[in-house]
Amino acid sequence: MKELIIVRHGKSSWDYDVADKDRPLKERGINDGHLVSGTFKKERVSIDAIYSSPANRALHTCVIFMRTLDFPFGKFRLTNHLYDFSGESVLNFIKNLDDNHRCVMIFGHNFAFTNIANTLGDQPIDNVPTTGLVRMHFDVDHWADIKKGRTVQRLFPKSLK
Repeated sequence: MKELIIVRHGKSSWDYDVADKDRPLKERGINDGHLVSGTFKKERVSIDAIYSSPANRALHTCVIFMRTLDFPFGKFRLTNHLYDFSGESVLNFIKNLDDNHRCVMIFGHNFAFTNIANTLGDQPIDNVPTTGLVRMHFDVDHWADIKKGRTVQRLFPKSLK
């Protein structure tokens, strides 16, 4: 079995004249990151690897989760494949994951993550909100073989407040 956890970056700020990749999180994005990661920690999921888009807002969200989950930074990697807005690059990245990883968590962007949640999960989601987490299970041994799985968890900040 393979397990995929996708997390959309937290609410970001448009208040700065910076490149898209450099946009920071708003205070709400930071707070939501702590809220969702703290709730998710209670699940005691054993994660083998975490990957993040290099965009500041995704990376900052990822760091909040890694600290909350006490995840070792040595098992974390940045990848440009997750700086994607359609989902094509993200899906290709997922299908090429190391088969030694049973459970992987990725941090990235919309509309890619809503597309992935609907393509791979079995519960329709109109929109994965900022700091939204979707966890899916796949009854396969190889990442390359994943198609439609089961959506086993959805954690959205609004429903936790």
